[in-house]
Amino acid sequence: MSITLHIPPPLRKFTAGAETFRCAARNLSELFDALEGEYPGIRENLCQADGTPQRFLNIYVNDEDIRFLGGAGYTFQDGDEVLLIPAIAGG
Repeated sequence: MSITLHIPPPLRKFTAGAETFRCAARNLSELFDALEGEYPGIRENLCQADGTPQRFLNIYVNDEDIRFLGGAGYTFQDGDEVLLIPAIAGG
């Protein structure tokens, strides 16, 4: 099984410029574990201390907000396309 994570430009500074990341994660926890294994230190920028995604981070699976798919309990399917979208604030 394989999923593809698409990394937006604001987060690429944590992935040495990589635009995509492929892994065999079955859920968000495993995805963040795989990312941390490849890019040490990235977890602290994406997750809270308890391992849940930061509040500013929106996660989409195949163009659907993961919150409507079961949140952290969602089980990835082979071929899923995952997108991390950080909220941008300004004034």
